[in-house]
Amino acid sequence: MDSEHWRAVVTAAQDGDRRALDELVAGWLPLVYNIVGRALNGHADVDDVVQETMLRAVGNLGSLRDPDSFRSWLVAIAMRQIRDRARRKTPDRLEEAEASDFAELTVLRLQLEGQRREVAEAVRWLDGEDRQLLSLWWLEVAGELTRRELAAAVGITRQHAAVRVQRMKERLETSRGIVRALDGACPGLREVTGRWDGRPDSVWRKRLARHVRGCGYCGGTREAVVPAERLLAGIALVPLPVGFTLSLAFGGKTAVAVTSVGWSAKLLGALTKPAVAMTAGATIVAGGAYVVTQPPDAPPPRAAVTPTATPRSEPPPSATPSPTPSSSAKRKADPYGTVVDAVDRAPDPNARPAALPRRPESGITSTGGPKAVMQHRGDSVTLSGRGFVQVRWQISPHSRPGRVVMPTWTGLKGRLFHVASGGSRRMDDPLPGAPNGYATGMGGPDIGYAVLPPGTQQMWQNEYFYLDGTVTLTQNERGCDYGIAVSPSNWEAVDEDVNEGPPQGAIRYGLVRDTGTDSAPVPQYLTRSAPADPATVPQRSRV
Repeated sequence: MDSEHWRAVVTAAQDGDRRALDELVAGWLPLVYNIVGRALNGHADVDDVVQETMLRAVGNLGSLRDPDSFRSWLVAIAMRQIRDRARRKTPDRLEEAEASDFAELTVLRLQLEGQRREVAEAVRWLDGEDRQLLSLWWLEVAGELTRRELAAAVGITRQHAAVRVQRMKERLETSRGIVRALDGACPGLREVTGRWDGRPDSVWRKRLARHVRGCGYCGGTREAVVPAERLLAGIALVPLPVGFTLSLAFGGKTAVAVTSVGWSAKLLGALTKPAVAMTAGATIVAGGAYVVTQPPDAPPPRAAVTPTATPRSEPPPSATPSPTPSSSAKRKADPYGTVVDAVDRAPDPNARPAALPRRPESGITSTGGPKAVMQHRGDSVTLSGRGFVQVRWQISPHSRPGRVVMPTWTGLKGRLFHVASGGSRRMDDPLPGAPNGYATGMGGPDIGYAVLPPGTQQMWQNEYFYLDGTVTLTQNERGCDYGIAVSPSNWEAVDEDVNEGPPQGAIRYGLVRDTGTDSAPVPQYLTRSAPADPATVPQRSRV
């Protein structure tokens, strides 16, 4: 970036120029987001740490003596917030609420392939301190930071930084070898990972690294391995995700004079980059529907400010933004989509299901025909009409165990409910005749286990949904092998399935989830938008 330009912008912002402040925050937020996102690998705390960083930077802007040092000063603030967050939380707490995987987000947003993709995925295997350092080193080799700024942000000398970076690079290369091996078909590695839950950590990194070093199959490469710095050179910043929200309320604490209600056209136009900025009492949602800016104690605005960015997700027909959104504005409640499955325990095998409500049926058409069998990543089927749909699961940890990347429902127009679970068993039920009851539909100690993402509802053999509209279901297999078969169904077939229980030799009766109203559960992975990669649909969607 032009240092003279940014020196002038920083100076003007310190003097109280609102437009300069807008430009400063909009211009540097993506850098902060990339540092924090990569250091925390997309943890749910990323938004909070980014927000706290920007709040502290703007609030203390007046204390910055040298405008030329703004970038290194801002990066140092971000790193302090990352370390403070780590000190406040125990290791158990750090894993309790993961959001989007930043490594996967990097691959998808920057369309990385081959060895560049391998480097991004290897980041998952690094420890927290290494990820923090890598978040800076990545930007150094990409031309966004200098080595002097990297060292200053970490709080060490340039010589010490060189040693730390070299050690981190060695562990990154080890992790690249693990990613490469896991993408292969080594039978010995399958035995090693039999009890692995699919979550990268330092213990499994050491175990798998030992295997890779001693295995001729995994240790060999089919192509020359390019050094990571050559792969990362020139890579752009990961853009802010659609729906990313930053809200800063400065009050009278900021050193910058911000008194105007509303945003400059230049800043609103910057949303298409995408970028987000805010001043007193303001909230901007990247790709969102509206923006409200209001200083403390100011009266509610008379009209909403509409950003130039086009929303990426279609809102429900009944969820139109209020013409005068404000902190006190109340929107008529839309009951549809307000209830999402929570993780439940398996019911008693002899517990009969509740009555299955009847819903209007005119029939479902499927692009996959009467039975669409989807066994590979990217397979999809589009369903249209009004009626019931069966999704039948087949987990295959004997082929490849590990984390399950769930199928997702995208491009929804209308309504979609999760009405019942059947098939005479949950997938985690012990299989009949299995020794000691260890083998289940999710795997066993001999072949490894299929592991669901934290908070995901356990599937049954058959899952039933009610559709009134159009939606696409996509198979997103990336870790554990699995397949699903999708078929139009009807009320009679669903009712018969859920009422088949132990007296007929089944493990358990089914479970009816439909309340008969618009508050029935919706699938956990559902969106009205059509993302480029359906696997990125948030887990706890609201539609």
